[in-house]
Amino acid sequence: MFSHTNPLHQDVFKSVAQLEAEVVAMTAALLGSKEKASGGQICGNMTSGGTESILLAVKTSRDYMQSKKGITKPEISFLLYSIIAESAHSAYDKAAQYFNIKVRRVPVNKEFLADVKGFKRCINGNTIMMVGSAPGFPHGLIDPIEELGELASQYGICLHVDLCLGGFVLPFARKLGYPIPPFDFSVKGVTSISTDVHKYGLAPKGTSTVLYRNHEIRKHQFVAVTEWTGGLYISPTMAGSRPGGLVAGAWAAMMSLGLNGYLESTGKIMEVSRKIQKGIDDISGLFVIGKPDMTVVAFGSDAVDIFEVNDIMSSKGWHLNALQRPNSLHICVTLQHTAIYEEFLKDLEDSVNTVKANPGPISGGMAPIYGAAGKMPDRGTVKELLVEFMDSSC
Repeated sequence: MFSHTNPLHQDVFKSVAQLEAEVVAMTAALLGSKEKASGGQICGNMTSGGTESILLAVKTSRDYMQSKKGITKPEISFLLYSIIAESAHSAYDKAAQYFNIKVRRVPVNKEFLADVKGFKRCINGNTIMMVGSAPGFPHGLIDPIEELGELASQYGICLHVDLCLGGFVLPFARKLGYPIPPFDFSVKGVTSISTDVHKYGLAPKGTSTVLYRNHEIRKHQFVAVTEWTGGLYISPTMAGSRPGGLVAGAWAAMMSLGLNGYLESTGKIMEVSRKIQKGIDDISGLFVIGKPDMTVVAFGSDAVDIFEVNDIMSSKGWHLNALQRPNSLHICVTLQHTAIYEEFLKDLEDSVNTVKANPGPISGGMAPIYGAAGKMPDRGTVKELLVEFMDSSC
């Protein structure tokens, strides 16, 4: 029904425009729009995914801060600064390349969280924004959003909260009684939030939202063209034409599940996440990184090569994310894992024992590649290798 609709043409496809507005409103309500502290002006748009939501938030923050600081004609060499933790998603580096912004990556603290004091030391006259994650992709930990919000308010800069992973879990986990620290628009200083509907919102792939505290900020997201012979043109997001079918799919997912459906699914995955965390802690030679707040559990080893463990797990059909600094793996728990988590823990323990008994890479494994990349001091060489790999595979 909606496969050939296009939200770019709101006047033609009014029903799709209404569906998008409702998805945005429902998502905003989950993230504090009904709280008095939000200011009552939360607004936003749907995008194709977390990366586009992040790109838009960064671009919008840049242009908003340029306007706010009176910088109307920055030279091409003029670099604005964005401050992020080293655990923040790589999409912020992509935004920096696209929009001529210098990124200052601040090492995480001993709890693997954003170091607020480190952020403060990096703020200067060209700083446009800071980023906090709730949770961060690598370790599933929620940065101290309240403290970052206070810092952003003190210095008059933007604060973006990356809720791409946690937006459809944390509000419900909090309702279920889990100790979730503040993370949304109820926090003073938060100016934008990105949240994926296609992750734990269980919507079709290609659906995310970017939200702003008020319309004054969001206006800097839009591109308006007045001198084109094709007529007046305005587009709210990176894409011009967008698939209305995905908008409808996201709306249908949210309406069919409802609050009770999300509470039920969140309860299941949070419970299993805690069981997996305990199970990993009980495996000799493994340790959990930090204190996971959500459904991502990262773990490393001081007894075996964790990447060799990953290769063994891959041979058993488990596909885990390989991480670095420190070398580690993580599992992102979904509903599919709830019935087989015990099998996962058994296979993980067996894999650790296999590597203990027979250390060394397996044929066709990725451990040597990850290990070598981690030891290369010249990160430029690693970057070139990544580019060559991508160029040869797409």
